[in-house]
Amino acid sequence: MGRPATKPTELKDGYYIEVRNRNQKTGGIKIRRDTEEQMLMALEEYKKSKDVTVLGKLKNGKMMDLAG
Repeated sequence: MGRPATKPTELKDGYYIEVRNRNQKTGGIKIRRDTEEQMLMALEEYKKSKDVTVLGKLKNGKMMDLAG
């Protein structure tokens, strides 16, 4: 066990979804895909057994909507 990180993690550019167990309010994990098509395929795969939220596209450290 080491010390916890003090610096917030920087996310890579890409498309993000958050996946968590059904009926769970916290503790979701973020999953990144390079393209919107890959993100939509992951969304279809995970939504069979998990709650999935589309977070959007991250570019240059800023979250954008999927249209932009």
